[in-house]
Amino acid sequence: MDTIDNALTPALPSAGAPLPAAQRVAGRARLFCGKSDGRTRLQRLYQDGSAKIRLPAVQGDPLEAVLINTAGGMTGGDRLGWTIEVGAGASASITTQACEKVYRAAADRAETNVGLRVGPGGRLAWLPQETIVFDRAAFARTLDVDLAGDAEALVLEATLFGRLAMGERTVRGSFHDRWRVRQGGVLVHAEDFRIGPDIAATLRRPAATGGALAVATLLLVSPQAESLLEPARAIIGEAGTGSWGGASFWSVGRSGKLLARLTAGDGYQLRKRLVPLVELLNGRAGLPKLWSL
Repeated sequence: MDTIDNALTPALPSAGAPLPAAQRVAGRARLFCGKSDGRTRLQRLYQDGSAKIRLPAVQGDPLEAVLINTAGGMTGGDRLGWTIEVGAGASASITTQACEKVYRAAADRAETNVGLRVGPGGRLAWLPQETIVFDRAAFARTLDVDLAGDAEALVLEATLFGRLAMGERTVRGSFHDRWRVRQGGVLVHAEDFRIGPDIAATLRRPAATGGALAVATLLLVSPQAESLLEPARAIIGEAGTGSWGGASFWSVGRSGKLLARLTAGDGYQLRKRLVPLVELLNGRAGLPKLWSL
């Protein structure tokens, strides 16, 4: 009979002993870009832990960056932080490699903190792919945007509370999305979306989504925002059964802001409205390349 070397065999915890703490995701990444020789170029890049940034080859502006969470998802206790800074006259388009998945939390909550800064005459499109919230997940996201007085930004966040095609529904959990947008040092947009613990029951309310599981918010801060309001409403107005949305415009100093919201029964129906809307609001830059793969 073969013998086992006990010195090489890890000891098992005794009955009733506390289990060792699970390893948690901790990632931070920062990207700084600026105008040089007539186009936007990377100036500084910092990556730590599971947060990575890759730069696909593109011809001309905007600079494109892809955010990657190498952990493959998040759960309670995980922390991610992204900072994007666009210099004067520069432009950048930021997306994610895939949908971010937030799994069931045994304890604590997962957190993502995003900081976006755009210098004079600059433009930033923040276009991550959808966040998928699984049943009994706990997640909080903060988004802080600081724009120069004449800078422009397109900001998107889309969330799926379950995946119908996979037979998954988010029944209970906790989700909190907090936005603060400033232009020229003045607060021009603030919102807090919080839902839980009974997510499914809340979504069924007519004043919420009427049972729709997919939601998206787009904010455009730009002098061109008002001219895009009616075309945006035309896209949103095509919504069918189980889908609805709306768009509004406000003057903000020398600029303006267009706010659009979409809901749909699932992620596929949401993208049918979201893709043309992003293409419209993002102008010549259109969709990030990864969105078409």
